[in-house]
Amino acid sequence: MAPATADAPKTAAPPPRLQKRYAEEIVPALAKKLGRTNPLSLPKLVKISLNMGVGKALQDKERMKQAVEHLAMISGQKPQVMKARQAVSAFRLREGNEIGCRVTLRGKRMYEFLDRLVNVALPRIRDFRGVNPKSFDGNGNYSMGLTEQLVFPEVDPDKVTFTQGMDITFVTTSRSDDEARELLRAFGMPFRDDTK
Repeated sequence: MAPATADAPKTAAPPPRLQKRYAEEIVPALAKKLGRTNPLSLPKLVKISLNMGVGKALQDKERMKQAVEHLAMISGQKPQVMKARQAVSAFRLREGNEIGCRVTLRGKRMYEFLDRLVNVALPRIRDFRGVNPKSFDGNGNYSMGLTEQLVFPEVDPDKVTFTQGMDITFVTTSRSDDEARELLRAFGMPFRDDTK
């Protein structure tokens, strides 16, 4: 029998930092705070959606190309280009025109993106005082907007010809905004203190 050294199984990459932290620290802390014993009943992050609306792409096709490139760099995943579903004459929009791009992150990429957003991108925003704690939809999902893509270190500012904002939506298993807020706060989301 041949030695099994050549075909030794490769070790899997360690889980992202926030995923490990969720399992080891956040779940016990949330269980204590919410008074639950079943860990499956606790709120959990399901996916993060990134969306760039590129309205100026109607006049300049290069803008859409660049927006897709930047979103791919930021998310580590190929974006889906969105097309207009119906024509709107006031905006000179025809059905089928490319008007935006989006990415949905799950699993490891989701946790890695959240880590970069909270610890790298948000602190780079000028005059940043925290994100709005009221931007929940009533079903435990949180949405926020960024005015430019340059807060992410993956995007090279020297190659950027225009700034492009984006919407970020965090989808959780929670049905209540308060529980989802506690979950995101535990992940390090810097909510603004509006009581002052």
